[in-house]
Amino acid sequence: MSATKEIKIIDKTTGYDGFFKLVCYRLKHTLFKGGWSSELLREVLERGHAAAVLPYDPVHEQVVMIEQFRPGAIGHAGGAWLWEIVAGILEPGEEASEVVYREAVEETGCQVSDIIHICDFFVSPGSTTETTALFCGRVDASNASGIHGVASEHEDIQVHVVPLSTAMDMLQAGQIRFAPAIIALQWLVLHRDEVKSRWGK
Repeated sequence: MSATKEIKIIDKTTGYDGFFKLVCYRLKHTLFKGGWSSELLREVLERGHAAAVLPYDPVHEQVVMIEQFRPGAIGHAGGAWLWEIVAGILEPGEEASEVVYREAVEETGCQVSDIIHICDFFVSPGSTTETTALFCGRVDASNASGIHGVASEHEDIQVHVVPLSTAMDMLQAGQIRFAPAIIALQWLVLHRDEVKSRWGK
C-alpha cells in the first residue's frame, strides 16, 4: 500500500518578481517510510508554461532548427549559442497548440500545417514550476530560412534546415544540448514511419 502524500506549507513569500518570479517556501511533506520531513526551505522559479515544436518536412526528410544565445549557457564549454527547436511561453488563456503555430512563424518564417503531440514534461522540477508541451509539426522546409525573432524581445534567431540524419549525428556528437530538441528528435526517429504514414508520405 502506498504512503499518503501530503504537503504542509508553513510560509510562502515572494523573493523577487521580475522576468522570473521567485517564490520562497517553508514546508514539510510526508515521507515514504511514514511521518513527516523536517522543515524545508525551498526557492521556486515561476515563469509560466511553454510549448515547443520540432518542424519536420516528411517529403525532404529535413528538420528545421534554430540557433540563439542563451544566458544560462554562459561559461559552458560548448558555448552560449544553442541549437534548439521552436518554443514559446503560453500567454494567459492560450492553448499550447496555438503557441507552436504562432512561434513557428515568428522564429522560422515557416508555417506549421499539422501537429502531433509528443509529451508534456517538467523542465526542472527541483527549481521551477515550468512545464513544456512538446509537438512534432509538419512543414515545407523550403520556406524556412534567414534570421528571425521579435525585436521587442531582443530575439536574434538563426534558422537552420538540416537533414534528419544530420541532426541525429549532431545529437550523437553532443552538439544539441536543448532538452526539448533532444526528446523530439529521438521521438521522431522512433515514430518516423508512423508520422510519414499519417501525413501521407
